[in-house]
Amino acid sequence: MQKPLLKLLPAALAIALLSPLANAQTAATVNGKPISEAMVNTVAENMAKQSGQPVTPQLKDQIKKELILREVVVQEAEKQGLEKQKDVQDEIQISRQNILIRTVFADYLKKHPITDAQIKAKYDQFAKSFGSTEYEAQHILVPTEKEAQDIIAQLKKGAKFGDLAKKYSKDTASAANNGDLGWSTPSNYVEPFAAALTKLKPGEYTTAPVQTQFGWHIIKLDKTRPAKPPTLEQLKPQIVQELQREAVQKYQQELLAQAKVTQ
Repeated sequence: MQKPLLKLLPAALAIALLSPLANAQTAATVNGKPISEAMVNTVAENMAKQSGQPVTPQLKDQIKKELILREVVVQEAEKQGLEKQKDVQDEIQISRQNILIRTVFADYLKKHPITDAQIKAKYDQFAKSFGSTEYEAQHILVPTEKEAQDIIAQLKKGAKFGDLAKKYSKDTASAANNGDLGWSTPSNYVEPFAAALTKLKPGEYTTAPVQTQFGWHIIKLDKTRPAKPPTLEQLKPQIVQELQREAVQKYQQELLAQAKVTQ
């Protein structure tokens, strides 16, 4: 597991660079420049948090070797004066901003944790919009209304919906499976599609083409069943992420409102 863990090093190192490392014991020196033991430990701890793996002596040794290699290359870049190039300075500034922005938001969320009441309210809102019925449907998607009308004419003559979906549908993912869209609630479809679907009875298909931003559809309803939304526990991680995103966006707007901006 050690090799994949090193892919997490840049992010872990970015966080470590913001940590206080004063009076740290030296883990190694590169041309007289120290790499602190505290830096190695901080990077290891951050990587462990990201990966879920424990901090081991082997991991710390890998990190130390990687930090030494990075320092060697950085010193060579500095020796060549590459850090003085404008595009490099711009990238350094953007990277610094990214680190600080991420840290500010993480600190804000730590001080303003998402509550169980917020999670429950968000779930209730989702459950209400989920709907009471699920639909198992098929569709055929084509670029023009005329093509859709031609396919409807073939269906009226007895052609099989699945065969026509495989032959004509531009939705390649569903076309390979007879146009099957599986079970879903209308809220998962764009409005014109959902409206047409809910008007059908099992076994029926739309006798007029349905236009959406994706093209023209012929929709066939196979079955319906009572809808069972995912449980709160199943959705809790996604809900927390959504609430955190909303909280950060609100915080950003508050900061912007307080700032004096001229353009």
